[in-house]
Amino acid sequence: MAMDHSREPEAIKIRTRFGPVAVLWSIYRDQPKILRVLLPKSGGSTKQLVKTAFPDFISSSCAEVDVIANQIAAFLSGDVIRFSLDVVRLDICSMFQQKVLRAEHGIPRGSVSTYQRIAMYLGNPKGARAVGNALANNPFPIIIPCHRAIRSDGTLGGYQGGLEMKRVLLEMEGIDFHDTRRIATKDFFY
Repeated sequence: MAMDHSREPEAIKIRTRFGPVAVLWSIYRDQPKILRVLLPKSGGSTKQLVKTAFPDFISSSCAEVDVIANQIAAFLSGDVIRFSLDVVRLDICSMFQQKVLRAEHGIPRGSVSTYQRIAMYLGNPKGARAVGNALANNPFPIIIPCHRAIRSDGTLGGYQGGLEMKRVLLEMEGIDFHDTRRIATKDFFY
């Protein structure tokens, strides 16, 4: 059995069209695993977000994390990338959040679902708000594409990187909008 040789979190910064994205990772069970992906926020420094979340972080990378960082950069440039859940530490999330994140990960590129539909898919028809909260606290945005969840009325809801980033990501995936705030499709996943 592999020993857990977790170390202090390490971080790598990626330059993207949206601004710098930070990927925090550590060794877990002898493998590098992603702890957090921090998206740029208007008016906030990604470096400051990293320091706030993990004050003892070390700025470094390794070959496996470099691959994931390059995939995130490519995804944010519009490339079709399907991330594996094997690269993230889902175990740091509650069981409910893990279920929500796995359901969200299942939504394919070019599709959207609603918080309500995801809740119904998970067997909790009154759980739309809980699903929204779980996604609002998604430690792995982009790897788990929480930008693909919207409100039932077709408006965007929230997003860690801001609504403009959410809209642009959805447009890059082929989602049409009536205006800048409401998607045009009624064809939802789940």
